[in-house]
Amino acid sequence: MKFEDLQAWQRARELTNAVYRICRDKPLSGDFGLRDQIQRAAVSSMNNVAEGFERQGKQEKWHFYNIAKGSAGEVRSLTYVVLDNNLAPSDAVTAIQTLASEVGALIYGLMRSTKPPES
Repeated sequence: MKFEDLQAWQRARELTNAVYRICRDKPLSGDFGLRDQIQRAAVSSMNNVAEGFERQGKQEKWHFYNIAKGSAGEVRSLTYVVLDNNLAPSDAVTAIQTLASEVGALIYGLMRSTKPPES
C-alpha cells in the first residue's frame, strides 16, 4: 500500500484542488494573504497525511496525522472569512467546508488506528 491509496489523502487532494479553483477568481485571487493561507492549509493537510503514512513509528505517524487534521480545520475556519466577505461563490465555499470536514474525519480514523501507546 502507498499513501496515494489512502482515502484520507485522496479526499485531501480533492480539497486542495477545490481550494485552488476558488482562489483563481476575483475577488479572492486579489486577497493575497487569505488566498495564500487557505492554499497552504489545504496543501498541508494533504502532505502531512502522506508524510505520516511514510513514517515508521506510530508516534511519528500520529504526529503528522494530527497536523493534517488541524490543517483541514484551518481550511474550514478560513472559509468563513471567505463567506463573510463575499470573496467566492457560497456554493463552492460550502462544498469546500463539507469536504474539509470529511477530510478531518478520515484523518481522525487514521489517528485512531495509529495512536501511540500512553507514556
